[in-house]
Amino acid sequence: MFQDITIEELLTLQNKKEIVPIDVRSSSEFEDGTFPGSLNIPIFEDAERAEIGTLYKQVSVQAAKDRGLEIVSAKLPAFVKTFEQIKEPKAVFCWRGGMRSKTTATVLSLMGIRVYRLTGGIRAYRKWVVSTLEQLGDFKPPALVIQGNTGTGKTAILRSFLEEGYPVLDFEGMAGHRGSIFGEIGLRSHNQKTFESLLVGQLLKLESAPYVLMEGESKRIGKVVLPEFIVRKKEAATQIFIEMPIEERVQHIIEDYKPFENQPDILHAFKHIKNRIHTPIAKEIETNLQEQHYENAVRLLLMHYYDPRYEHAMKQYEQDRIVIKAGNRKEAIEVVKNHLSGF
Repeated sequence: MFQDITIEELLTLQNKKEIVPIDVRSSSEFEDGTFPGSLNIPIFEDAERAEIGTLYKQVSVQAAKDRGLEIVSAKLPAFVKTFEQIKEPKAVFCWRGGMRSKTTATVLSLMGIRVYRLTGGIRAYRKWVVSTLEQLGDFKPPALVIQGNTGTGKTAILRSFLEEGYPVLDFEGMAGHRGSIFGEIGLRSHNQKTFESLLVGQLLKLESAPYVLMEGESKRIGKVVLPEFIVRKKEAATQIFIEMPIEERVQHIIEDYKPFENQPDILHAFKHIKNRIHTPIAKEIETNLQEQHYENAVRLLLMHYYDPRYEHAMKQYEQDRIVIKAGNRKEAIEVVKNHLSGF
């Protein structure tokens, strides 16, 4: 028979790579928010759930059960085979740890497949995330914030540190957004629930770190909002401001946003800020974008929109910033490393 498992036990086993969490809810429920690192193997898809729910409300509980059994029976061989292909022990869950996960765990157990069921399902996990975030409000490690004008490559620099094992909070990665009006181009932004789930996991891993590196983001990144305690920590942090030549920044932006592949999205996004730029300049930028003269367009955007806005935002840090002058990302990384050696 299957065994129930708590959220804490699942997290511990997952960190050891000794278990695979599997969400048996529909694909739309999975997309709305799930346990980080989960696979989605739905026992019912959206249309099937809707059909069963209609029978439950309009006919009878028994009619809904009968239809559910009919649907599951038809897909059972393929459903079980999908689980068999996953060699590690599995932890299944649904919304409340109810019928869908119980049915899945029971069937898999009868087929000799080792399986756990997450107690309370995603609803309990969501409550745990909210509660844990509140407890992490006194997150201890001091913060160092990487600042720099748009195109400096702050996110790429942070991710380079992350790959080398430095303690990093990658807010843009967790948000699935670059934090600007063009920030969702080529990406899939996350909702608040997904962001908070990822954030809790990272904060718990870094509780004992000597410091944490983060980017100088605004409070809102795409669809998500940073918790207040993160905003306060960022504002009180040591600010490492990277200065880089504008031509280098232009190239970074073109590499990141791939305008030749995403021109329609870029033109659409530009319309949201067009009226904030002096009319002749805005017209020139738009013409350059339409004619695929992207270097000119990006250079004008930096000079007449992003750089002035960033300069205004950085005035609050003028007394507390460490300024690093670098010709490119590689140089910036090496200089930042030298500063980190003192922490």
